[in-house]
Amino acid sequence: MKSKLKNVIFDCGGVLVTYHVKDYFQQQGYSDEKAKRLIAATMDSENWKEYDRGVLTDEEIRARFAKDAPDLKEDIDKTLTHMYRLCTKRDTAIPWIEDLKSRGYKTFVLSNFSGTCYHDCSDALDFESHVDGAFWSYQHRVIKPEPAAFLDMLYDFGLKADESVFIDDTRENIEAAERVGLSAVLYTTQEETERALNTLLEE
Repeated sequence: MKSKLKNVIFDCGGVLVTYHVKDYFQQQGYSDEKAKRLIAATMDSENWKEYDRGVLTDEEIRARFAKDAPDLKEDIDKTLTHMYRLCTKRDTAIPWIEDLKSRGYKTFVLSNFSGTCYHDCSDALDFESHVDGAFWSYQHRVIKPEPAAFLDMLYDFGLKADESVFIDDTRENIEAAERVGLSAVLYTTQEETERALNTLLEE
C-alpha cells in the first residue's frame, strides 16, 4: 500500500542550515576555554529557549544570562546583540526541498528560532521562499518539544498529522512529534536521512 504521507516538515538548525553552537564564539576570537563558558551561560542555558519563544526582549534574555554569569556580561552583550553567522546555509537545502516538491509533496518548516537570529541570518534562510509555509517559534510564542508547537503548526497550515512526516536532529523533538501522531525521522547525515525519509514516503 502506498504511503499516505503528503507533507514533509523540516526543522531548520542542523537540518536545513548549519547551526554553529560549538564554534560561534571561537569565530569571534575567544579562546576555547572562554567559548565553553559562554556556551554554558547562553546556548546551553534553559534561558536560551526563551530566546526562541520570543516572549521576552533580547535585553531581558541577555540580562538573564548575565545574572548567572555576571563576569561574562560584556561578552554576552557583545556577541548576542547580533547573531551574524550563528547559522550558515547548506547547499543541500533547496535541492532537497525542490526534489520533494517535484514528487508531489508539500514542504514546511517548524523551527525553534529567535527573532534576532532570523533577521541576522537571513542569507542562510534563502530556502524559505521554496517551502509551502514556515512556523517560526518566536512568531508564535511556542517551542518544541511542547505539543502545542506541532499542533498549532498543523492547524495553521491545515495539515493532518497522519499525512505528515517531521525531520529534526534532536531526538526529544522527534519523540514529541510522534506523540502527536506525526511520522518522524531523526536527522543524522544528509544521505542517511534522505534514505530514511524516502523509505517512509515509498512504503
